[in-house]
Amino acid sequence: MTISIRRGHADDARECGRIYYAAFSALAGAHNFLSDMPDADTATSAVAMMLAHPGYHGVVAEQDGKIIGSNFLDERNSIAGVGPITVDPEVQNRGVGARLMQALIERSAARRFASIRLVQAAYHCRSLALYSKLGFDVREHLSCMQGPAIDKSIEGYPVRRATDADAAACNALCAKVHGADRGGELRDAIAQGVASVVERGGRITGYTTQIAFLGHTVCKTTDDLQALISAAKSFDGPGFLAPSRNGELLRWCLERGLRITQSMTLMTMGLYNEPAGAYLTAVTY
Repeated sequence: MTISIRRGHADDARECGRIYYAAFSALAGAHNFLSDMPDADTATSAVAMMLAHPGYHGVVAEQDGKIIGSNFLDERNSIAGVGPITVDPEVQNRGVGARLMQALIERSAARRFASIRLVQAAYHCRSLALYSKLGFDVREHLSCMQGPAIDKSIEGYPVRRATDADAAACNALCAKVHGADRGGELRDAIAQGVASVVERGGRITGYTTQIAFLGHTVCKTTDDLQALISAAKSFDGPGFLAPSRNGELLRWCLERGLRITQSMTLMTMGLYNEPAGAYLTAVTY
């Protein structure tokens, strides 16, 4: 195959969205899981947003002028996140995914990001092998949690909508827990009205950009994290991603009717700090 990689453009959204849905549906179906994308229109909207957002760098793979895959780098923070990477099912296992990954690894190096990270479906052994060969290390086993919203407040842990005035405290907390902030994502979530904070003694002890597949959450303690999860009205997308080794959190979720729908793996290349608090990852990292 003669494959070329180029920068993605707005008019690539429909074909990239079609491939996104087809690739994820085929992969999930082959392993008896539900697809992360419910339909092609949702996938196309997600791709269109990333292609239009200045904080994302998108690339597409072409063969003879035909788009056969795409990949995206979230550049909103000092640590970059990869994904979604998708390859047309008709040309999978021919090196297209490796080319798309290498393009973003080179982009990350050129932009001098401290680290590049991703989350992969644990049932997809080929992607785990590919990312390992490219230099990524496994850091965390994740459990995707889904179910009815708990929708209850926890006494002593008030939760409210985040505002611009909260950004500095949230970023400082993230830096303390993870060694770097995620201010770009937080800024977007506050603007969209989906970010929340939890307070104790009048001080912010946790925040979330959204308790969802695309959102991340950072807290001082598991109790703070439980308060944010409990306050959520729903868990958008396939669910939220909890570190499986946080047994206290996992048991708390299961006791409240949530279920584990799939396992995933956080992988990193470059700087990584062992977390010093409680957290949920986004599907990027």
